[in-house]
Amino acid sequence: MYDVVVIGGGPCGATAAHDLARAGRSVVMLDRAGRIKPCGGAIPPRLISDFNIPANQIVARITTARMISPTQRAVDIPIENGFVGMVDRENFDEFLRLRAVGSGAVRVTGTYLRIERDVAGTHVVYRDKATGVEQRLTAKVVIGADGARSNVAKTEVPGGDKIPYVIAYHEIIKAPAANADYDPDRCDVIYDGKISPDFYGWIFPHGEHASIGMGTGIDGVDLKAATADLRASAGLAGCETIRREGAPIPLRPMDRWDNGRDVVLAGDAAGVVAPSSGEGIYYGMVGGRVAATAAQAFLVSGKARDLKLARKLFMKEHGMVFRVLRSMQDAYYKSDERRERFVSLCHDVDVQKLTFDAYMNKRLVRAHPMAHIRIGLKNLAHLLRLVPTGYT
Repeated sequence: MYDVVVIGGGPCGATAAHDLARAGRSVVMLDRAGRIKPCGGAIPPRLISDFNIPANQIVARITTARMISPTQRAVDIPIENGFVGMVDRENFDEFLRLRAVGSGAVRVTGTYLRIERDVAGTHVVYRDKATGVEQRLTAKVVIGADGARSNVAKTEVPGGDKIPYVIAYHEIIKAPAANADYDPDRCDVIYDGKISPDFYGWIFPHGEHASIGMGTGIDGVDLKAATADLRASAGLAGCETIRREGAPIPLRPMDRWDNGRDVVLAGDAAGVVAPSSGEGIYYGMVGGRVAATAAQAFLVSGKARDLKLARKLFMKEHGMVFRVLRSMQDAYYKSDERRERFVSLCHDVDVQKLTFDAYMNKRLVRAHPMAHIRIGLKNLAHLLRLVPTGYT
């Protein structure tokens, strides 16, 4: 009998297992080996600080973000007084798993199958990777951190089978030397319907490598062809391809994260990827931390209602940011004409400063009320087409 079984060993599950083990709880982390999630790999300074990430995990330090519109208008946004760190998920996720084990978590490699219950307790049934035989882990509480389209969510939590998502695809390539088109200290974000009709494409440096990809929620879009077009337009078609990966990215936090009994969801399984940006590593790790907090409260009190604490803590701090980002995506990702206006709006110094303050620190900046008013008026002017952009 363990206190907790964490299903999933990505940044979310590994963080939950690490926190619980450090708190003295007996915890098992069940993970499939060999899976690498497609991800741009950007982590803000707050993540580095809050989760004590060592410098050797940062493969690149980004000092500029470039927004590119459908007409190829490019807006460079400098990242003042700091940098955005880049990680390679293949190494970063394993670092987090090993850290959890170092804190006392037990690591089990296998595929989650189902949860069973009887008088002896709650049992997580999985197929052992080495033997192929079904095994059981018994626990007082289960954390479902098994990613988007979570099998735990589908079977255990109401609404878990209805989370909307986009499909992300990227290719890790051997990075070229710095040139007129490629800057190893700059992230490029491409808002162009030819690359993605409803999301965006990206070129993110990873030191010796780079991530080039896109996402879409529209059926029938050829993700590999769109990524090939992006590589060609950026002069990266001839670079060696290291690996290719694809996976769903959820678009909205679930209304409920627990089953009212013995299961709580976390990270992608609960739908916590930021709208508009698709940022997931930071919010996944926060999701793992609040799920661990809720599990701790449940283990102390024995009251299932304490599992609701995970969603309550997360939405209290990040709910407003998610609502603002959702409204921005709904307003500007509908068409190339709107995307052109969005990139045009990014020229504004107020937008640049407040956007990156919010991104770096993970909270809305309220210290500059006049800047917020100015941004609101400019945003309205763009949406009403009162500002010319040159897009036809």
